[in-house]
Amino acid sequence: MRHDWVFDVLSDLLAYATQNGLPRLAAKVSETIDEARREIGPTEIGPTEIGPTESGPDESGPDEPPQAPPTPGRRMH
Repeated sequence: MRHDWVFDVLSDLLAYATQNGLPRLAAKVSETIDEARREIGPTEIGPTEIGPTESGPDESGPDEPPQAPPTPGRRMH
């Protein structure tokens, strides 16, 4: 089963939270994207579709906004 749509939805939610001043939601969605990467794994979706997987804790710190994975062809409404 393909799980690409999960990353599309999470990416849209991350973009929405970031653009609308919801930093705590954005941080949680970013954590969820990382967890989905670990759980679904690169065998289900290609690493080029979601970027490299991370095995360690998030090093970005609380002051840096989370970054959404690229979603070509998708637009926010």
